[in-house]
Amino acid sequence: MFTVNPLPERLDARLVAKLARAEPATIGHFRNWGFMEPAIRAMQADVRIAGPAITVRAPGVDGTIVGYALGQVRPGDVLVIDRCGDHRHAAFGGLVAYACKVTGLAGVIIDGVATDIGEVRKYGVPLWCRGLSAVTTKRIGLAGEFCVPVSCGGVAVRPGDVIIADECGIVVLPPAEAEAIADRAIGMQDAEATSRKRLDAGEKLPDISGATKMLEEALAKQKK
Repeated sequence: MFTVNPLPERLDARLVAKLARAEPATIGHFRNWGFMEPAIRAMQADVRIAGPAITVRAPGVDGTIVGYALGQVRPGDVLVIDRCGDHRHAAFGGLVAYACKVTGLAGVIIDGVATDIGEVRKYGVPLWCRGLSAVTTKRIGLAGEFCVPVSCGGVAVRPGDVIIADECGIVVLPPAEAEAIADRAIGMQDAEATSRKRLDAGEKLPDISGATKMLEEALAKQKK
């Protein structure tokens, strides 16, 4: 059985540019949820993307719905593929990557494996997955779902959710909260530049961060 729903709204280009400045690892300093499992890793170096999630649920060996999705996605979208626990059959390879390149897809995230990694890297399509495999899905035409809530890397992802991903990890954000979260992360990143200058001037990191003061206060309380 197949389920096909409409695409979610696109994100404003100004917002996407801001989101792409926010590092997932910085967001991880103040937020503990929405992060996919570290086992889903970037297959390229020096990569960061941001965009709306276009979700696919592709079960088992049937990759038909992934092929359908390639005809629907838009420039700047992030294709998120739920493989329903299948970590053997690759649902993404060289020709699919080339189609993504031509479309202008921001990136692809798979809770499963991929193949043809040399071609994927050659075409410059940002890819996150659990690993690589030589055996692939087939176009069988049995089942699949497009633009439905899915699970990827232990996180619920809805169509239109905001994805920010780089080498350190992937975070999924509700659209209504994404800009405020990005603003906070960018502010923290900018503040690090000031801290680096203070380190260059001879200050110690625990004094800058407040760790020294915190420890001194804890030791003082222990003595009472």
